[in-house]
Amino acid sequence: MRVLKWTLGAVLILLIAGLLIPEKLVIPVQGATSKDWNHNTFWYAPWGRSGVHKGIDIFGAKNTPVVAATSGIVIFSGELNQGGKVVAVLGAKWRVHYFAHLNDYHVSAGDVVNINSQIGLLGDTGNAAGKQPHVHYSILSLVPIPWLYTTQSQGWKKMFFLNPHKKLTAH
Repeated sequence: MRVLKWTLGAVLILLIAGLLIPEKLVIPVQGATSKDWNHNTFWYAPWGRSGVHKGIDIFGAKNTPVVAATSGIVIFSGELNQGGKVVAVLGAKWRVHYFAHLNDYHVSAGDVVNINSQIGLLGDTGNAAGKQPHVHYSILSLVPIPWLYTTQSQGWKKMFFLNPHKKLTAH
């Protein structure tokens, strides 16, 4: 019982510490501005097999450097059917920053990345094959944010997905 209490206490301290870390973000495509994505595509429906678009697509020239939008730990780099070549970074506030459709990636799971460090190259892999090169950028909160719930299609998932447009233009 004593070990359980210590374990729960340690987990609680770790959770709170992660939430207290300040979050700083940059646009994850080198040289891009807010004019390089459609501000209204977050939660746009209908959107292919996923139903709604849970991120934004930042466009640019193929092989433009894609940088870490925040400092954190790479928790996944590899290939997925829809996302193609992807990277996921766990950052402050227990948020996962997801970068999809990369032409290539330069990091591996377990790597620590700093904000603005190159993680890959802009591409058109996965279900973006043959489309204009872009990175699909999503922010997923591992800690639910209940007040973000809506009655929209899949609105309960909005407790977990943050609008990257709002986060990037607020900084």
